[in-house]
Amino acid sequence: MVTPGGLVVLTDRRSAVGPLVETVAAAVRGGAAWVVLRERDLPREQRVELAEELRAVVPAGRLIVAGPDPLGGAAVHLAAADPVPDGVPLVGRSWHGTEVLSGVDYVTLSPIYLTSTKPGYGPALGVVRAAELAGSVPWLALGGVDSAARAAECAGAGAAGIAVLGAVMRAANPERVARMLAGSFAAAQSQPPPALGGDPESQCDAAPEDPAPTLWTTKQCGQRHSEARA
Repeated sequence: MVTPGGLVVLTDRRSAVGPLVETVAAAVRGGAAWVVLRERDLPREQRVELAEELRAVVPAGRLIVAGPDPLGGAAVHLAAADPVPDGVPLVGRSWHGTEVLSGVDYVTLSPIYLTSTKPGYGPALGVVRAAELAGSVPWLALGGVDSAARAAECAGAGAAGIAVLGAVMRAANPERVARMLAGSFAAAQSQPPPALGGDPESQCDAAPEDPAPTLWTTKQCGQRHSEARA
């Protein structure tokens, strides 16, 4: 089973700067690998129509529908209280460390950082706590992932991907923002994981590491011992 990874864009037609399908198409051109159709307030008929429009611009099989009804597709993303549907190959869940994970293939953890999309929603988990909660379950970092540094930090912590709503939906140039986030995440995934820790709200703004200690050669060590005996 292929689970979501890389840049995963969540839809929000109300905050999108332009028409939703065009915004999603631009994000896909910029490197979004998966898309989650939210818009749960729409009547089912309208959501089915919107899902079909999105499937025309999203990579095949990469549209995930929020809620237990896949709307003719093969992937759903469940809220905490949603039941696991029968016969759906790919199932994800919004998880906060307490909900039962039986029957799901991946989770989103949020908010990793404080987010303007949901003011007051928190406290921020931070990447360290999120990685601890997820354990061996594939996880997407959701909430406040709006910069190259934060995308890279999530990758370094072991996230399978970053789930992004506001930074893409509200962007004047969704393609450029998607390319920046997807590229930073992918580049960081290919690097050894950095040391993590500290305040989750300021992890990406941490001070530079101390310079590496001086390494002494055998000859230099001998000189220093001689000086010490003198």
